[in-house]
This record gives sequence, C-alpha cells and structure tokens, in this order.
Amino acid sequence: MNHRERIAAALAHQEPDRCPMQISFTPEFAARLQASMTRDGKALNLARPVHNPHGGGNTYELERALGVDMLQTSVGWANSYYGDTDEYTDEWGVTWRSVPYETPFGGGHYTEMIGHPLAADGAISQYHAPDPSRPELYRDAQWTLDQFGDEYWIAGVTVTTIWETAWALRGYERMLSDLVTAPDLAEAILDIPYRYHLAAAKELVRMGVDMIWIGDDVGAQHAMLISPRHWRRFLKPRMAELIGEIKAINPRLKVAYHSDGNILPIIPELIEIGLDVLNPVQPASMDPAGLKRLYGDRLCFWGTIDEQDTLPFGTPQQVREEVLTRLQTIGRGGGLIIGPTHHVQLDTPLENFWAMVDTITGTPYAELGGAGQ
Repeated sequence: MNHRERIAAALAHQEPDRCPMQISFTPEFAARLQASMTRDGKALNLARPVHNPHGGGNTYELERALGVDMLQTSVGWANSYYGDTDEYTDEWGVTWRSVPYETPFGGGHYTEMIGHPLAADGAISQYHAPDPSRPELYRDAQWTLDQFGDEYWIAGVTVTTIWETAWALRGYERMLSDLVTAPDLAEAILDIPYRYHLAAAKELVRMGVDMIWIGDDVGAQHAMLISPRHWRRFLKPRMAELIGEIKAINPRLKVAYHSDGNILPIIPELIEIGLDVLNPVQPASMDPAGLKRLYGDRLCFWGTIDEQDTLPFGTPQQVREEVLTRLQTIGRGGGLIIGPTHHVQLDTPLENFWAMVDTITGTPYAELGGAGQ
C-alpha cells in the first residue's frame, strides 16, 4: 500500500498492511532529528532551516524520510505560533513573545501571548479580521497537493477554529467570563475566527484535500475547560454548520477534530454532527481502548502515544510496549492513525523516538496476534 491507501483503509475501519502513522515536531526537535539522521547516513538537505509544524513552507523531507502517511497543510491563526523575532504581532493583532526553556538535549523556545486586540469591551467595533480569500494563503497547499497528493493523505488544517482564536483575540479570562456575563459579545467574537476558518476550510476542500482538521482545546487533564452546556451553546452549532458545509462540497471528505484533554461528555455529540476522526486521544486523560469499545464503530482515532510521560520520560522498551498496546486495542480492525499526542518535544530522547517509529513501521497487522479489544 502507498501512504494514501493506508490511511484510506484505516478510516474505512479496515486493517491495512500496517497502522498508518502521523508525526510532527517542534522546530527544535526537528533540527536535532535532522542532525541525527544526517550523522546516521540518512542525509537530508532541508530547503528551509526552520521547521514550522503549523505550516509556512514545510517541504516535508523529515516526515517523508520517516515514512509518515499524512502530510498537513495549514491555513489559519495557528500558523502564528512561531514568529521570527523575540516579540511580534501577528496579522490578527495578537502580540507574542518568545520564552526560552532548557532540556537535557539543549534549549529551545515557546511563544506566549502578551497582547489581545479585543481586550477592551468596545474594540470589536473597530476590528478588521484578516481576509481568508487571499490567494497567497493557499500557495503552500496547492504545492503540497501537486507534489504529494497522489501518494500521501493530505490534511487541510484549520485548527484553533473558533474558541482558541477567540480567546487569543479577547484574552483567556475575559473570554471565559464573557460566556456568562456578556454572551452577545462572546457570540460576536466567536464568529470572527469561525467565519475565517470556515472560508479557509471550504477553499481547501475545493482544492482537493482528503481531510479537514478542525478543533479547539476545550479539555483539561481530567475535565472540560468549559462546561458541556456552554460548549453546546457556543461551539457545537458552529462546528455542525462548518462540517455540514464542507461535506456538502465533498461528501467523501473526512473531518478530524482536535482537543487536548478529557472531552468525554461531548464525544457522542461530535459524532452526531458528523465527526469522523478524534485527535489526539491523550491516554492520561481518556482511555484509548475504552473509546474504541464505546465508539469504534462510528469514530476513528488519531494520536494515542503519550507525549506527556512515555515518550520524554519512559524507556525505549516502554515506548515499544505502548505502541504495541495501541495497535492491539484501539488499532484493532482499523480506525487508527497512530502518532504522538502533540508535536514531539525537544526533551524526547532520540532512542525513544526511534523506538516509536520503528515499532509502528515494523509491525504489520498480520503479526499482531491476540484478540485485540
């Protein structure tokens, strides 16, 4: 099977030759991985020195060298996460600063928001969102489809679809309180990223992507960040409309939804509104095998390998065991795109990373054995 066929089979609840894999990396881990692969004789000559997991000119050498089956092309606010300077303001008016960190394998940086253009109550009347119809936004997507669309599963990424972009514009605490104290204002702010990402998703579907990846972090480690009641009022109707509109363009399209953490209360309703694939299924928050038992006939899964504990802090053998457990449970009968539950971080030992990759790519379904679920 080629990469595209492998994912198509898995999402049809069939077992392909092996479980399809998707992996992304922070820029710092990507640089370390590239250096390691070059030393090991797997020479890579990346066209761009900075690897942006959210888009921005990724040429996918690392992903293709590893044997991943899905390539992602992103349009939307999530592309703002990695800037070129220590402090910058993105095109949405959100201001960011770079924050350094250290690991046993060197230092890196994350970005955090320090300025929100809609922090003042009256600011929305003067606010102008970016234009999602600009042709330049879709050049990377067209290049990706042209170069790799016959061989790889192409996911059009419009994550941070509503909630995360909205609170970036307003400020997290203010946006939370608006849901209760100023619901009309909350609705108006939520509509700004929703309309943008809806337009971007529709254009990506018209261009021919295989899947649209939407979603927002609405789960914490053990419970939801907002109540299911507020999710149903403010987010569910917009998500339902978005899924309906993009599937009307291509009824064969698959839709994936991202939220970190525990979102058990809303999973049945995500299925109800047309969700096909749930990501990332953090095992410290939701039991992957339990989700397969409950929803595996109606839902596929993407992720499941623990980026909080096993990958950075486990042993290679523990990583191998976790991968095999996922393949034998949530992966049984198809329905799984396996990979880490986040971009691989700089604190991940390369031995653990290769234990994951080699176990996934070297384990045909035919060799798994056992009863699975």
